Amino acid sequence: MRALILAAGRGERMRPLTDATPKPLLQVRGRPLIEWHLLALARAGVREVVVNTAWLEAQFPAALGDGARYGLSIRYSTEGHDHGGALETAGGIRKALPWLAPGGDEAFWLVSADIFMPGFAFDPVLAQDFAAGGDLGLLWLVPNPDFHAAGDFNLDGARLRRGAPLAWTYANVALLKPALVADLPLGQPAPLGPRLFDAAAADRLAGRVLRGEWHNLGTPAQLAALQARA
Repeated sequence: MRALILAAGRGERMRPLTDATPKPLLQVRGRPLIEWHLLALARAGVREVVVNTAWLEAQFPAALGDGARYGLSIRYSTEGHDHGGALETAGGIRKALPWLAPGGDEAFWLVSADIFMPGFAFDPVLAQDFAAGGDLGLLWLVPNPDFHAAGDFNLDGARLRRGAPLAWTYANVALLKPALVADLPLGQPAPLGPRLFDAAAADRLAGRVLRGEWHNLGTPAQLAALQARA
């Protein structure tokens, strides 16, 4: 199974740190933030990873290489070079589909490069079970953080719903199927949220609670606080 790490964003709220360095390459506990995901994916048996890029995108291959040092093969989906800027989440996934799902229907991991979850395991057995099922997505959830108090979903057993109260927030790690975004025109920016909400309405979206440490690193203050707890 392959994986896409979302790393194309500008990281406006993390300025001035991101004026010269993409947020995924900022150091967290001694290594670039994105490297925590690469190592975890390799431990889980993933061997092919796509990293989508736009802001300061030349720094990614310079920092990460071809992935061999992690036991991976990394391909870069260069949205900045190819399209003039980031394509948002759904648009970025759509661009990467030929590499993530060369047969057209393979499931894949999705994770945002700017979250920190050092204990998360990309469970290969769970991934294979998802691939064999009919759902379009399996999302990991966290209790609503202060910065997103309105939430995204409620959890009805293992099913995701949109009826109030929305007690859970999408943690930016998921297993997905290509059909979720395959109808998008190549190169068109598009957000993922509306497609996830439609999948939930069609009862084709499952959820699990993410246990353990999880941080969405948005600002220099949040990064400094995390470093202080190391």
